Amino acid sequence: MDVIKITNEIELQDAFDIRKKVFVEEQKVPFEDEFDQFDTLEGDTEHVLAYYGGHPAGTGRMRIVEGIGKLERICILEPFRKHGLGRIIIAKLEELAAAKALNIVKLHGQTQAEGFYSKLGYQTASPEFMEDGISHVLMTKNLKP
Repeated sequence: MDVIKITNEIELQDAFDIRKKVFVEEQKVPFEDEFDQFDTLEGDTEHVLAYYGGHPAGTGRMRIVEGIGKLERICILEPFRKHGLGRIIIAKLEELAAAKALNIVKLHGQTQAEGFYSKLGYQTASPEFMEDGISHVLMTKNLKP
């Protein structure tokens, strides 16, 4: 298992393929909602790609929004779930946020994953809300203990 910061278009396309399969095909998120202006190697968005057994297996991204690191588009292909990839993707995104001197990170976590994020030190900071027909909560974490 390894998670890298995406640095080229081939890696970025691997991440897009994972997101399309998980969010668009599996969870029925509209394609036009899943992909946006932050899906580029230019600008402040940092993308990561997780590998399992040499295969692209998961992804996520981090943007700076109002001085806070916002973790987004975190997903893992179904055959690679339950191997700890989610934990190392989050750790890599938090590392990227800390490298930009960000003290706080947040995410819109699907409510079915709220327990997972809680185990990683995230605290629920909102009531449930809907995004693309899926129930979410805002969760935050202070990176400075």
